Amino acid sequence: MAYYPQQNRKKLSIGSDGNALMNLIALLLIVFVVFAFIQVIYTFSFYKEGSARYHTEVFPWISMPADLSKLLTRPWTVLTHPFVHDGVFPVIGNLLWLWAFGYIYQELTGYRLLIPLFLYGSLAGAVAFLAAYNLIPGLRPDAAVAQLWGAGAGVMAIAIATTVLAPDYRIFPMLNGGIPLWVITLLYAVVTLAMIPFSNPGEHIAHLAGAGLGFLFQVQHNRGRDWSSPLNRLWDWWTNLFNPERPGKSPSPKDQLFYKASVPPFKKSSNLTQQRVDEILDKINQKGFKSLTEEEREILKKASSDNQ
Repeated sequence: MAYYPQQNRKKLSIGSDGNALMNLIALLLIVFVVFAFIQVIYTFSFYKEGSARYHTEVFPWISMPADLSKLLTRPWTVLTHPFVHDGVFPVIGNLLWLWAFGYIYQELTGYRLLIPLFLYGSLAGAVAFLAAYNLIPGLRPDAAVAQLWGAGAGVMAIAIATTVLAPDYRIFPMLNGGIPLWVITLLYAVVTLAMIPFSNPGEHIAHLAGAGLGFLFQVQHNRGRDWSSPLNRLWDWWTNLFNPERPGKSPSPKDQLFYKASVPPFKKSSNLTQQRVDEILDKINQKGFKSLTEEEREILKKASSDNQ
């Protein structure tokens, strides 16, 4: 099989290891289905009062309240609110935008930046939401009932980071050469701003905060500062916590491969091996296609031509 079909299949497969985008979409869908099922149970149990009781007895414990006194009694909602949605159309909209921008971002950067960026954007949105309802006089009277939920702030962070990374990336190429990504993102941001007076203003302020975080995240990453490292290290520690074969403290890749290596990272051979191709594919999944050296790209090109 040629290289490019292998690459696409690995990135689009739900079961592929480390596919952050598919894992995040699956998590959002699972959480939505679980709480939609709970709401159905309430509807069958209490008929007309079912929806009201669900939104009184269940939903406030997973969405984040603007009232600080309530937040102190349910602090976990700072982490749970990005993963819950109230209604089919909100979750569909967020998942579509997440897929559109997340696929491009993961294609260009690999698997390890997407979820930290989503979480950082969501937390920035939560902070802005709380500040808006507790500091802005016009919003303060609604703080007792206002709630924040949904993946909007995290998705907005991914959208802005993707645009900062590749503003001229073309989508819909069949339309006169394609539409630059920055145009789509600008429309997305303008719609969010325009809807502030007509819906929950705190929610849209949270989205704008997520956008600002996405911008800072990617600008810093372009300068060599990886803000995702703390969360990735925490995740690696957690996944290896109960692993009897977990490795000990290992040197950094830079030390291991360049400064303290006694042999080259790999032995050059005139024969192309499947193991070498698999190593390069794994590197693409972790760091993106742009991280490949010229030699690695030549190997993939040769593997593609040999298997056609």
